[in-house]
Amino acid sequence: MKYSERVQSLLDALTLEEKASLLAGASIWHTVPVERLGIPAIKVTDGPNGARGDSLFGSGKGAACLPSGIALASTWNPALVEEVGQVLGEEALSKGARVLLAPTVNIHRSPLNGRNFECYSEDPYLAARMAVAYIKGVQSRQVGTSVKHFAGNNSEFERNTISSEIGERALREIYLSAFEAAVREAGSWTVMSSYNKINGTFSSENPWLLTGILKDEWAFEGAVMSDWFGTHSTAPALNAGLDLEMPGPTQWRGQKLVQAVHNGEVTQDAATQAAGRILHLIERVGAFDHPDIPEEADIDLPAHREVARRAAAEAIVLLKNHDNMLPLDPGKLRSVAIIGPNAKTAQIMGGGSARVNAHYAITPFDGITAQLGPGVKVGYEIGCTNHKYTPLIPLSNLSTSRDRTDHGLTITYYNSPDLSGEPVWQTTLLSTETVWLGEIGHGVSMRAFSARISGFFTPDESGPHTISLVSSGICRLLVDGAELIDNWTSQNKGDAFMGAGSGEKTADLTLTAGTPVALTIEYSAQGAGFLSGVRLGAMPLLPQDAIDRAARLAAQSDVALVFVGSTGEWESEGADRPDMELVGKQADLIHAVASANPRTVVVVQTGSPITMPWLSEPAAVLEAWFPGQECGNAIADVLFGKVDASGRLPQTFPKRLQDNPAYINYPGENGKVVYGEGIFIGYRYYDKKDIAPLFTFGFGLSYTTFEYSNLRLNKTSMASGDTLQATVDIRNTGPRPGSDVVQLYVHDLESSLARPEKELKGFVKVPLQPGETRPVSFNLDRRALAFWDDAEHRWAAEAGEFQALVGRSAGEIVLSARFELTDTVRFDGPGREVSRLSMQSTIKDLLADDSARALLDEHIPGFSGNPQLGFTSGLSLEQVAGFDAQTFNEHTLQAIKSGLDDLNARR
Repeated sequence: MKYSERVQSLLDALTLEEKASLLAGASIWHTVPVERLGIPAIKVTDGPNGARGDSLFGSGKGAACLPSGIALASTWNPALVEEVGQVLGEEALSKGARVLLAPTVNIHRSPLNGRNFECYSEDPYLAARMAVAYIKGVQSRQVGTSVKHFAGNNSEFERNTISSEIGERALREIYLSAFEAAVREAGSWTVMSSYNKINGTFSSENPWLLTGILKDEWAFEGAVMSDWFGTHSTAPALNAGLDLEMPGPTQWRGQKLVQAVHNGEVTQDAATQAAGRILHLIERVGAFDHPDIPEEADIDLPAHREVARRAAAEAIVLLKNHDNMLPLDPGKLRSVAIIGPNAKTAQIMGGGSARVNAHYAITPFDGITAQLGPGVKVGYEIGCTNHKYTPLIPLSNLSTSRDRTDHGLTITYYNSPDLSGEPVWQTTLLSTETVWLGEIGHGVSMRAFSARISGFFTPDESGPHTISLVSSGICRLLVDGAELIDNWTSQNKGDAFMGAGSGEKTADLTLTAGTPVALTIEYSAQGAGFLSGVRLGAMPLLPQDAIDRAARLAAQSDVALVFVGSTGEWESEGADRPDMELVGKQADLIHAVASANPRTVVVVQTGSPITMPWLSEPAAVLEAWFPGQECGNAIADVLFGKVDASGRLPQTFPKRLQDNPAYINYPGENGKVVYGEGIFIGYRYYDKKDIAPLFTFGFGLSYTTFEYSNLRLNKTSMASGDTLQATVDIRNTGPRPGSDVVQLYVHDLESSLARPEKELKGFVKVPLQPGETRPVSFNLDRRALAFWDDAEHRWAAEAGEFQALVGRSAGEIVLSARFELTDTVRFDGPGREVSRLSMQSTIKDLLADDSARALLDEHIPGFSGNPQLGFTSGLSLEQVAGFDAQTFNEHTLQAIKSGLDDLNARR
């Protein structure tokens, strides 16, 4: 690739050792500077729904927490997602970061994927539109994105070693599509390789993936970085196209790379090209002109709050609304029961690298009560719990001294595995969960340290409490000097701390409200692996009749609002979900409350589909996802009708896990996971197998009604080089303003290969006032009609009949129209198209075909504009091939003959 004059000059001046240094991180979040040449370091940061800076897992400076990926896709509103991207770009800059490690565009293959919440959709077209909008928003602020995880990372099971066995057609049509759009349309400045293997080769050292497709075919000009600790070699990784090993300090580059060049395992040119891409990135983000990395700042801006609230509300999907139970009128309510484990806890995000220390988090209880009138009686019952681990102790209940003058806990570090020797450093913790990844600093040895965490816990309630301990490494808990939990001498394997942690150990302890007890955690990083951490939890035991109490409250109230769902502990990087059920006794809680009060509304917060055996019982059901910091306000906005329910599902909800297309082949065995369903995932599978899901892809109700009419095409037949336009009228036939998502699908009536019954190829979210009608148009080109022919390794759009299908969801098609593609075209990238032109085709046919015309123009510049062809346009290609130079311009004749040879060779 061609670099700017500045980059090329620096590249020419770099020594081999300096080039090698640029190709790995300096630390967890920083690249390596080359001070001799004025090349600065740049900082990167997680993640998809917030920019958290240097911190890990929700500590550190405050950050805006935006809706999760599945929530953003549920808006079906690319313009809004672009606004979210702009906010996140500004947030990244506030943390001194020049690259945001996002978006996550892996496809929803199974509802059990631990990172389902972080990704957009089961459909590649919808995922691509979200990705493009998000990337454009972030990069408009001169902050690069790192679209991830490239590729085939669709589960967390054995995520560092599993081989995703995916056929070429499924890769092209499903799993690479959003990445292609992110690179070729949005121009993402970096791409992150995934941990897993693709058909036996690690993604980070897969030349077919990183060079053949990404850099050569898609003409990607950015940098490819590894996922953290996802580099496995020196020469194979660099030769495959991995430019940047992260994090640092390096394990595989540096002197090892220099030696690999000297040994002839890596060429000088390969190292130079990779270094050039890093310099190009530094230039793109403006770091040459502004090299300093500013201190992290906490910028809680009103404009960011507004976008967060609007996006969260627009993502909410109304799944059921019996007898128009919703929206509620606050002026007509006298009493409201607010019930459930998610009512007074704001479940705003999933776990893992997506976690941030949110500026604030509005609970549903607070959001609802803020919109209720002063005369409304509000009751609350938790009913049951849904946590995976015992909740952390709130900072307000922790103190460094018995007199409770300072909140927090004291941590003292030792450079020994058993707390022996002199202390190295002492500081204050503001959470009962702490994680160490990379350098700790202050003289603490990351690979061999121990720590003593001490302070006081003052409970709010008297009675029995559950106390818990989890760690990556070993630890024990002492209360008032006596050991209560031993997680030091024996442990059970668990999946906390992204799969690196122990199982949770618990003990019961009777406490007195207002009376502090002394806590001491002794921790050692022995056996912790790449990540160290410890987590202390405590909570009062629930009363035995908690569900009965919730039901009694519901029976005494005008309406019962039940908040159930999941948490970032159950849906997280590092582990998959065990099943599709609501955890704990939440289903029992819904049964009890709905039986006590028919005016029950259930608000579900999950990052993936769940089963709903209780669906027939409540009057209304909402899916609110993990909506970010404005959680409670956004839910209240929709419940009370300030905002129309306009979210639509980006993933099919099956009735049961067994109906999911990946069920038989999930999560994998013997180091492999076979994508046996091929291209038939999501609604493509349910259509093909004629299996009725619980809720179809694209489904969502509204507070008003809509009517579609007058579907019309601007032509009934199109050549492969044409664009066809489909237009439909949509009218708001109800009494309220609202928005609907008009969805366009395409059906190929006959194909040489098996194809889905329909595929999403366009959508528009349309806001309408009551009685308002608007036309909505979609454009279809050959790519929209094509499939990947894995025998010829090209896209193919075959001549024949197609249907344009317009509907409200994949399960509700209301209008259709037929059209014809008049010619077959096969193509694999710009300027690489090959048509099905027979020798009997005429010069006129050839000139009318974009692919053939472009190919012949390669042989002779201006060929298609040659006036002589106008006089011979009726001649067949067979006739032209038989001409000699006396009857036809020799140069043009040779061009045609060469082009015909090429056409025939490629057919």
